[in-house]
Parts: sequence; structure tokens; C-alpha cells
Amino acid sequence: MLSKAKVKYIHSLELKKFRNEHRSFVAEGNKLVADMLQAFECELLIAKPSWMATQGDIPAIELLVAEEEDIRKASLQKNPQDVLAVFKLPEWDITDISPREELVIALDGIQDPGNLGTIVRLADWFGIAHIVCGTDTADVFSPKAIQATMGALAHVKVHYTDLEAFLRTQASQGIPLYGTFLDGENIYGKTLSNNGILVMGNEGNGIRPAIESLVNERLYIPNYPEGQATSESLNVAIATAVVCAEFRRRQRNPA
Repeated sequence: MLSKAKVKYIHSLELKKFRNEHRSFVAEGNKLVADMLQAFECELLIAKPSWMATQGDIPAIELLVAEEEDIRKASLQKNPQDVLAVFKLPEWDITDISPREELVIALDGIQDPGNLGTIVRLADWFGIAHIVCGTDTADVFSPKAIQATMGALAHVKVHYTDLEAFLRTQASQGIPLYGTFLDGENIYGKTLSNNGILVMGNEGNGIRPAIESLVNERLYIPNYPEGQATSESLNVAIATAVVCAEFRRRQRNPA
């Protein structure tokens, strides 16, 4: 039976304060939860009998069979699906990152959880295993960000740290740090490496000056046709998609 205490606990995890306190987060949705079960420890899963019947052995500490009304009470979504789960926050180690051998995404102050979740999906699609975020970037374990990842968080590790210090260390070791700027070099004509860090900036302000000073490879995504009046800039998630696609295209089709 789904108790009032469990409903209260689940709803408390909508706030970062309680996610950190309990070291837990909520995920909802048929495919999303199924994907997350493969990567995170599940402390509680609430689902309709029909969903459970399709899953076989479910690796959750506590399983509760529930009807639609119970799921609706517990849900943090406007339109609940058949299953809701509470997972334990992972302990990812930032020292596992190897920018000398792989591409890494760095996010400087991304505020919109939808943008963050979409960038996690992009990283998964383009085979990027690590994202490094400044401490003022949105929390990837917030309900909105989790939903936006569509399960990609099962394959992509998101780290939070002092981004300026992290990038300064990488730059001192000769790691290429790429960023997009209006005065950068056209990405389609510039030589790109198979490794390094792709720095993407805040939705409104872009990459902050202290971090911009560390970027040693400045890129520009041209509009088409060149010189035509257009919007001021691309959405950060769209810009990330363009940059990642071009890096991977070069690796598939080396000059």
C-alpha cells in the first residue's frame, strides 16, 4: 500500500535540498524507468500490474503494485504514466575523465533543466561519456532534467565541480578547450581534434569571461546564407548538437 508518508517523501525529492539529504531522486515513465533500472540502485518502485508484468525480475529494494490513483498522488508530473521510481544518487568519480583520450562536454552555468537534459541526450547519442558542470549549472537530478534526458543518464556521467579550476588544469596540460563565439573560426573549415573539451555557455550570457580566457580553440557556427539577418544566437542545446555532430563527422570522414 502506498502510504501518505511515502507520498510525502517522494514529493520532497522535487527539491534539491532533500535530494541531497536523502541521496535520492525520482524518475517517471515506462521507458525511462526501465532504462534507469540498468544503471542506478532503485530503492522504491511503484507501478501498475500491467507494467510490472512486462519487466520480469525488477531490481528494486521495495516494489509496490499500485493503481492509477496512487501513482497520480505520488507523481511529480502533470500526466503520470504507469510507473514511478526512486533511485539512489550515484557516486561518479571526476578523475575517471580523460580529455586527452576522449571528447568531454563542459557546461558553464546552464540554467534550464530542459536544456541540460537535452544535452545529456546529445552526449549519449554522440558517444560522449562525461559532462562536467560548474556548480551553478542546473541539477541534472531535478525531475524536469531527468525527464528531459529520456534515460540517457544511464550512459552519461554528469560531474559538478569548480569549472574554472578544472579547465585551468586541463589547459595547463595542453588539452584543447573548444568554445563557440561570434568571433571564432568557422567550425566547418577549422581543424578539429578527436579529444578535448567542448565548453558550452549560459543561455543568456554565454561563456563567462574567466572561462573564456582559458578557451584555446574558438569556434563559430555560421548561419546560412552568410551575412543574412537572423536571430542573435542558437539555443545552447542546438549549438551543442551542431558542434558534436561536426566533431563526430570528422572522425567518420577524416580529411
